[in-house]
Parts: sequence; C-alpha cells; structure tokens
Amino acid sequence: MRLYPSMGSNQIRNACLLLMIGASALLTACSSVHDISRTAPSRSPPVATGAPTHAATVSRAMPAAPTTSSSESSGPIIRASAPMTYTVKPGDTLWGIAAKFLRNPWDWPEVWYINPRIHNPHWIYPGDVLALAYGKNGKPMIRVVRPSPLRTQERTVVLTPHLRSTAITAAIPTIPYSAVAPFLSRPVVFTTGQIERAPHVIAIRDQNQVAGSGFVIYVSNLGRHPHRRYSVIHVGHALRAPGFWGFGHVYGYLGEFTGTAVITADGDPATAVLTDSARETFPGDRLITNDPPLPLHMAPRAPARPIHGQIISVLGGTGGQEDMAGTYDIVVVDRGSRAGLVPGDVLAVDHRGRVVHDPYGAFAWLFHALGSSGALLEPRVKLPNYRIATLLVFKTYRHVAFALVVAASHTINDGDVVGNP
Repeated sequence: MRLYPSMGSNQIRNACLLLMIGASALLTACSSVHDISRTAPSRSPPVATGAPTHAATVSRAMPAAPTTSSSESSGPIIRASAPMTYTVKPGDTLWGIAAKFLRNPWDWPEVWYINPRIHNPHWIYPGDVLALAYGKNGKPMIRVVRPSPLRTQERTVVLTPHLRSTAITAAIPTIPYSAVAPFLSRPVVFTTGQIERAPHVIAIRDQNQVAGSGFVIYVSNLGRHPHRRYSVIHVGHALRAPGFWGFGHVYGYLGEFTGTAVITADGDPATAVLTDSARETFPGDRLITNDPPLPLHMAPRAPARPIHGQIISVLGGTGGQEDMAGTYDIVVVDRGSRAGLVPGDVLAVDHRGRVVHDPYGAFAWLFHALGSSGALLEPRVKLPNYRIATLLVFKTYRHVAFALVVAASHTINDGDVVGNP
C-alpha cells in the first residue's frame, strides 16, 4: 500500500519537491511554536512518601516513592490506613511518624496539636501516646494523650555519689541522626575569601605526605588569639550554578572534614596533633572553628515561598554528572536562605523530561520526502518531568542548602529539578 499518491508526470513531481523545500523554512520557524504547544506540564503530582523510622537503619536501598493521582492530591490529608493511636518507640523519627498518619508528611504542622500543659510540647518522646482526633469543624488533629515518663525525667536531675549506667533518652529527631551527624556541627561550604583567610596545614612532621590520628602537623596563619581546637577541612570541588559549558557562578567550595587539630604549641607555624580522623589530612588543608550544632528537632513542612532550583552536587561524589544519590544520601541544592529555605523544608525532586523528535505529525510526508535532511526539521517535543524523590533540608547557607533524601523511586543526579512538594 502506498502512503502518498503518485503524480501524473515527472514535471509535477519536481515542482512539488521545490514547494516542499521552500516550505521547510516555514516549518523550521513553526517548530519552536509546535514545541511549546506540545510540551506537557512539568510538575508531577505530589508523592506520598514514608521513610524507615529506625534511626540506626541507614540503608542505601531505594524504596519506591509512589505517586498519587491529581484527584488524590486534593483528597483528605489523613491516610486511610492511619492508626487512631500510636505509641512512640525508641528509634522513631518525626518523619516516619508523620508518614504513618499523613499522606504527605510535610503537612505535619497543619495537624499537630500543641498541648501547653506538656513540657516541651513541640517535641515527641519515646513512650508518648499519640492519638488522631477530629475537631468540631471536621479538621483532623494529632496530639499527645498520654505523656511519656521521660518528660518528667528530663526535668529532674538526680545527683548521686556513685556511678550508674542509664539509657540515653531524648526527644525523637525529625530524621535519622546518624545520616546527617557529620554535617550538623561542621561547616562544609566555603567562599573563596574564607579559604584564603583560613589557617592551613603547611607540613607534616617527619616529612610525611599524609596524616591521621596521632600525627603532628604544622599550621600557618592562626592569628594572634588562636583557639585550642580546630576542625581540619579538605577543600573539594566547586559548587557552581548552571552555566554554559559548566562555567556558571561559583557559590562556594565543598569541604570535607578530615579530623580535629589540637594546638600544642603556639607560633607561626604552630604545632598541633590530629585526633578524631575521618580521612587522611594533606598539606594545604584548612583549619576552621566549629559552628554551633544545629538541632534535629524541626517540623517537616512545605517551603513558605516558591522554590525553583536544581541539585548541583551529590555528597561523596566527584562533582560530575555521573554522581548518583538514593535514600539517606545527602545532596546540595542551588537555593538557600536567600531564597527562603530553612531547616525542615521539604522539597520534591523531578527528573527532567528529555527532548525527542516527532516525525509522525501532520507533515510526516514532507520529512519522509526530504530523507536525512528532513530529520533536522522534525518538531522537537519535550517530555514531561516526573517525580523521583523527596528531600528534607537540614542545613542552609546563603545560596545553597544541604538536604537528606528521605524517599526515592529512582536514582538522583546533578541537574535534577527541585521545587515545592
């Protein structure tokens, strides 16, 4: 069967071919309009996610992050399977508990009922009994109906003259502490000016090229009033904004903690001993004082302002496009406090839809007739973005933020889009 009608003569065929070539310029101009009209919406529906709740479980596996339909996204905030009561267990996290009750864990502030008669009502302790109830207006609420004995213990300090062994009890964190502990108290993003001004390792005793715990190092540029302890940081790759051929604006440089330097003798250079080594220390590594530790008691919530950004680095990677992240990995996004992000904000991650050629539309006969040249004129269509993960921001800087992957259905790469959930 012929796809196209035959012509009456060779002259008519040649004339038609000339008309086709002349029309190709018009098609090229129209293709961009065709691209826009054919592009599907870039945002996917929100994901109802649930992360494992045990703080000691730091798995690199990627549990699926199921997507919800648009009709479900406007439905009830409470899960159909939500329990009426729940007793908080050691190792639970606020994110995990919120996921038991809510379709979207970041809606927690909308349902959490703060009881002013309970000490530290914002925090939840192992042993607390949480109950789901509904107000007169039908609005759901979750509150502590039976406080944990640990709340009383927190307010009572018992001094005894002998040693005793006790379990460590505290309010549950929002996310597993073990997953983000190395990043809470140590700065990990530096500007060029901070790197230039910071004290640095100039040599290692006995002409060693690398150092670990117990090694003696020599430090320059400590200043007039040095501290006794410093964090030693290895300066890694640049955190760049998206740009042409990778030459975007540099937000800062990623730093990796190598150990603690304890100053044993002042001077320039000063003498120090390394302790608590996490990796090898090299000459040129920088010394900095520690920031105050950040609390892990933060309510997950949607950002207060619209966020439009992307992932620019995967922690533990090389800084290249091939770096990948999964559940409980840490990523850097190119939006920070200047964009309105604060610890506790939840971000959705979408994978960019690729651009494909469409040779099957109304002008398929023309592209077919032009052969390989026609392939260059085929309309380009951008496929829609699709939801792949959920992040929780736990540390912010002016232009960038660190976030934990709390659920992922696909691997995450540099360049993936982040925005409001």
